[in-house]
Amino acid sequence: MKGLIRYLVIFFSIVLLLPPVVSAQNNGWEESFFKANQAYKDGQFQEAIEGYEALIVSGHISGDVFFNLGNAYFRIERPGLAILNYERARMLIPRDADLNFNLRMTRDQILDAVEEPQSFMGAAFFWIKSLNLSELFLGLAVLNILFWGILLIRLFKKAEWNYYFSIILLVFWIIAGLSFGLKYYQAETDTRTVILPGEINVLAGPDVQDTILFKLHEGTIVLNERSEDGWALIRLPDEKRGWVESDKIGHIRMI
Repeated sequence: MKGLIRYLVIFFSIVLLLPPVVSAQNNGWEESFFKANQAYKDGQFQEAIEGYEALIVSGHISGDVFFNLGNAYFRIERPGLAILNYERARMLIPRDADLNFNLRMTRDQILDAVEEPQSFMGAAFFWIKSLNLSELFLGLAVLNILFWGILLIRLFKKAEWNYYFSIILLVFWIIAGLSFGLKYYQAETDTRTVILPGEINVLAGPDVQDTILFKLHEGTIVLNERSEDGWALIRLPDEKRGWVESDKIGHIRMI
């Protein structure tokens, strides 16, 4: 609940303060972004990576930065880090055709064919995959204004048209609210992680001397059940699980 309140406060702060913030900070991050892009075009991929990561560390989080960072990692043959940043970009710009193509192409090249499970709610609310959290919230806010606006109109003028219009708006308002709630829940409980080294051993316990259960390869997406003392308990969709060192995986959701 605290996370939701924090998100709403941040969202409204951005909406209300966007013009002065943009004018004050535009030049700084745009220049850094341009330099990183130029380094990428010149084939200096490591320099581009450092530039994009510096932008992220400084707080400039955007789908384009993550997308370009993923492209740079792909060019130096680090598919795990490429997929990690493509997935982060997809949370912000889910309909970007180039992003989705590059992500599919990169995932087709990894060794472990692991299909992400599809939940019933995810299938029922299929459209939320194509919308980010801010877009869903904005749609909910607009429908909320329209719904209460039509109720206000009905206080002064009751007519058949505004009665049926209010019913239609109510239905869409409920759907929008459920969509935003589900998307928010998915974002807050996203435990997906990406295997980063070329190959790692998945162990029976949090100790390098423990039995090797199976191996996973770079770019495989797994779920992180919990972490302790530099180790992470991961799980595959087929319910296989085991322990890996925490620095060998990257969390898609940036905590």
